[in-house]
This record gives sequence, C-alpha cells and structure tokens, in this order.
Amino acid sequence: MFELGNSLREARLRQHLDFPEVEQATKIRAKYLRALEAEQFDQLPSQTYVKGFLRSYAEYLGLEGQLFVDEYNSRFVANDDEPLLRPRRSSARPPRQREHRRAERNVVVLTLVAIGVIAALIIAAWKFGGSNPSSIPNLKKATKPPAAKKTSPKPAPAKPKTGIARLVVKAVRGPSYLAVRVGSVTGRVLYQGTLEKGDAVPFEAPKLWLQITYPTNVVLRLNGNYRSVGGTKPRVLLVTSKSITAAGPGT
Repeated sequence: MFELGNSLREARLRQHLDFPEVEQATKIRAKYLRALEAEQFDQLPSQTYVKGFLRSYAEYLGLEGQLFVDEYNSRFVANDDEPLLRPRRSSARPPRQREHRRAERNVVVLTLVAIGVIAALIIAAWKFGGSNPSSIPNLKKATKPPAAKKTSPKPAPAKPKTGIARLVVKAVRGPSYLAVRVGSVTGRVLYQGTLEKGDAVPFEAPKLWLQITYPTNVVLRLNGNYRSVGGTKPRVLLVTSKSITAAGPGT
C-alpha cells in the first residue's frame, strides 16, 4: 500500500512542475489535480473521472498509471458501480411531493378524457353530416423520437514515452533496504530507505541504478512485466527499458 496523493506530489516536485503547466499538458483542471494530491476524490464528478485523471496524471509524471488505479480501487471502491463511502439516496418522496404528483396525474387523466369526448363528437359529425368517411388514409400516429443519451467524455490518456524504464519495486516477503539513483552510483538519488512488506514505489528514467539488500523479499515490475531479483546476498542492478542486469564495480 502506498499513498496516492503524496506519490503524485513528490513526483511533480522532483520535476519542478507547477499546476498551470501540468493542467496545460494533461487538460485536467488544476483544482482536480490538487484534489488528487490531497486524496479528496469526492471533489471529482465521478469514479470514472477519478480513475481516468489518476492514470493520466501519474503517467504524465512518469509513474505507472495502472498501479495508481489499482490502489484506488482496492481502497475506495466497493464494486465497479458504487463508491464505498457515498450513501445511497433515499427513494422516498415527501408527502407534499406525492400530493403534487397525484394532482398532476388527475389533470392528465381529465385532459385525456376531454380529448376522447371531442374526438368522438368529431367522428359523429363526419358520420352523420353527409361526408361519411370510412377511413382517413395515410394517417399515422406521431411518435416522439427517443432522447439521445448523454455520455460523459473520457479523458484522453497521456501518450507513453519510448525508451523509458518504468519500474515498480514492491516488498512481498519482508522488509528490504532500497536505494535508487538515476543512471549510475553517482546519479541523482530518487529513493533511499527500507521498504516494509506490502510497500511499493514507482520510478521512471531512461536508466536506473538499484541497490537491494534482501533481494529475495522484493519483486520488480518493468514496463508491466514482473521480474524476480533472485539471490540471497545484496544486489546492485542496472535497469533500462528493455533489461535488468547486474551492475559492475563503480557503475
């Protein structure tokens, strides 16, 4: 489990991005971006928007969008149709509204009866007034076309960057110390700390340098594919968009 909002905020700050710049690039309004980072998901119109915006915002920041959607589903969604924390609206109508509905129905019934009486009088006049029409040809009952259903527009997903290693490191069997840098042992530090069992952190760069003290406790997911580190001794690895290899001395 990881914090959705903090992960988005830290990724944005690492890249020195502000909300107006992200809003222009992702077409997501700044107030919704702030709501995602604060995990105030009730500020968004619906779950569809929450999931779409989470995926687009995360992938724009170079993170694994599906991982954020899965985490949101596991924590905030009871099923595909209904939120966990949103109460159902009562279908019961107040007495005054029921009386108003009953009066409307009575008016409609009386109107229909009046129309029927007038139609009967017109037919009788035609029948006994000399014209005596047997039928009215080409007369069809007018039908009202069904109203078109309104559909909410889906946010366009951000285009994935090529040549980028999208890596998720997750502790599955126990804790492990993890250090992640950009490119090599001297690169910019992205993460240093101990992953507890169940923790997962995402990274994205053309090349990543990893140090893992307990490789048997973690799994790696590179561009959607799971990889096992293997071994019982601390490992130093280099990760690109296509491979995970052992790092040589000084790399």
